[in-house]
Amino acid sequence: MIAFGTYDAARHPRIAVLVAGLRAHGVKVTELNRPLGFSTADRVRMLQQPWRLPALAGRLLRCWAGLVGDAARQRRAEGRPRAVLVGYLGHFDVLLARLLYPRSVVVLDHLVFAGDTAADRGAAGLRVRLLTGLDRLAVACADLVVTDTEEHRLMLPDPDKGVVVLVGAPDDWRAAGSPRAEASLVEPSLVEPVETRVSTSDPSTGELSVVFFGLYTPLQGAPVIAEAVRDAVAAGAPLRVTMVGSGQELPRVRDLLARTPGVTWHDWVEPDELPALVAGHQVCLGIFSDTPKGVRVVPNKVYQGLAAGCVVVTSDTPPQRRALGQNVELVPAADPEALAGRLAELCDPETLAAARVRAAHGRDRIRPQVVTEPLVAWLRRRAAS
Repeated sequence: MIAFGTYDAARHPRIAVLVAGLRAHGVKVTELNRPLGFSTADRVRMLQQPWRLPALAGRLLRCWAGLVGDAARQRRAEGRPRAVLVGYLGHFDVLLARLLYPRSVVVLDHLVFAGDTAADRGAAGLRVRLLTGLDRLAVACADLVVTDTEEHRLMLPDPDKGVVVLVGAPDDWRAAGSPRAEASLVEPSLVEPVETRVSTSDPSTGELSVVFFGLYTPLQGAPVIAEAVRDAVAAGAPLRVTMVGSGQELPRVRDLLARTPGVTWHDWVEPDELPALVAGHQVCLGIFSDTPKGVRVVPNKVYQGLAAGCVVVTSDTPPQRRALGQNVELVPAADPEALAGRLAELCDPETLAAARVRAAHGRDRIRPQVVTEPLVAWLRRRAAS
């Protein structure tokens, strides 16, 4: 199999999870990758602002020229691949893959619907219709479309063409969180030495350390987090909170937390440093909006926080409950009072210890080898047919 495209596994680790999972199942995967170098936010901004498209087109064509050469060399060395996996944000790359590999099975990892994402971030009208058309064209070029939730699979023009593969978490997140997760499953008397070593909270004050990281888009519900933290701290909950990232709702969030003590802000953390930072907290926050997109997704941070050994608190939506409901702490969407109450409850050591055990039992379910089982099963059926 070829993993193909302009994906950036450091910024968007979904493709790394798929490749690692396939290899764990014995599938030989050769990567033909020329990273485009634009983030999701950059790409959406360009699609929303057409005058930026020449920069995208120019860089895309340069990457594609490299991929064409890579594909030619690969074919001479190994022959035609049976399958080609087009990595996340591959709306354009799948067109090239279809042209280069007309007789191979083309698998598109369609983690993001461009039209849906643009609408969630405030676009409307013609731009959303054009992006929805791009989604349909990309899907039409693939033989199989991989989505992350059943809700997204049902959005496909032909849902039978899709297979659901949970996002999962890369192995570096699991490695960062192993000390705390393993400690959660032993006798309580043995937990404290590990806890004090990996936690950013101060054991002498009993503070609960909480982290949120993201792009502050509407689906994440960051203002809900801000209201909850503000109110929980005002009511006496001993919280120490780290907020990582930037985006359209960050100014409102900063305003809501302007007078709340114990909040640390980071506009950016390098991808290779983020697992350790998150693993140094006791609680990782997921998403909390009730937007249409917000109730259809299970975000990366939920899987990554769980892998990092944190207790994960996120919204009680069908896909999140279905994927990890027994291992994460669910609260109603768009309900800052409920979130504040749950954070206050987790300040109690016994409540936190029980939540940590639930979280630790869920880590095996999100390993690359486990989450890719549906994709591997489909590929094997296709090869046998």
